[in-house]
Amino acid sequence: MLNVKGLDLHYGAAQILFDVSMEAKAGSVTCLMGRNGVGKTSLLKAITGHHPNSSGDIMLNDKELGKAPPHARAASGIAYVPQGRDIFPMLTVEENLQTGFGLLPVAKRKIPDEVFELFPVLEKMLVRRGGDLSGGQQQQLAIGRALVTGPGVLVLDEPTEGIQPSVIKDIGRAIEYLRDTAGLAIVLVEQYLDFCRQLADDLYIMDRGTIVHHGPASDLDKKNVRKHLSV
Repeated sequence: MLNVKGLDLHYGAAQILFDVSMEAKAGSVTCLMGRNGVGKTSLLKAITGHHPNSSGDIMLNDKELGKAPPHARAASGIAYVPQGRDIFPMLTVEENLQTGFGLLPVAKRKIPDEVFELFPVLEKMLVRRGGDLSGGQQQQLAIGRALVTGPGVLVLDEPTEGIQPSVIKDIGRAIEYLRDTAGLAIVLVEQYLDFCRQLADDLYIMDRGTIVHHGPASDLDKKNVRKHLSV
C-alpha cells in the first residue's frame, strides 16, 4: 500500500501542495481528479521522487521513502507512466521495453508475457521505432515499459489524453487486469469522467493544492462532488 500523509510541496517560494494525504491499496484503483493546474501532477512527481516534497511523509508498505531518488523508488516497486508518455522516439519498441531492465537482476531481464497479452500490437511492432507509433500505441508502450520493472504500484498520469476510443478501451481492460489479477495498487490521474467511473474504487478530488473530497467512485454522480470538476 502507498500512503501519503500531510504532504507540502513548493516550487521555489510558491507552495503548490498543502497538507495532502491519500492512500492507494493493493488490488484497487485510486483515481485523482481535479481541474487543470490544481497540483495533481505535482503530487505524482512527489510520490515518484521527481520533485522533493517540503514536508510530510510518503510510505510504501509502511516504509518511509524519505529523500529516495526516482530510481530508488522504482526499485522499491513504484512505476511511473508520465503525462506525454516520454518514450524514446529513436529506440525500437523492444529497446524501449528493455530500458526497464536496469532495475532487474540479469536472470530476470525478460519482457513479461503479460505485456504482449495486454497490448498485442507491441509484439507485432518490436522492430519499429517508438517515434513512428501512433499516440495510442506510444501510450501502450509506456505502460508496457513500466510493467517490465515488476511494480507493486503503478502511477498513471492521464493515460487517455489524446488517445483514440478503441485504445482507451484496451488501456481500461489492462488496468482492470492489473488490479484484479496482478493485484497492483494503481494511482490514476484522469480527466475523463466515464473512464474514472468505470475503473476507480476510491476517488480523490484536488482543488488549489488540497484534497477537497475523498470517497468511493460512485460519488462522481453527486452534484456537490461534480462542482469541483466543472470549469
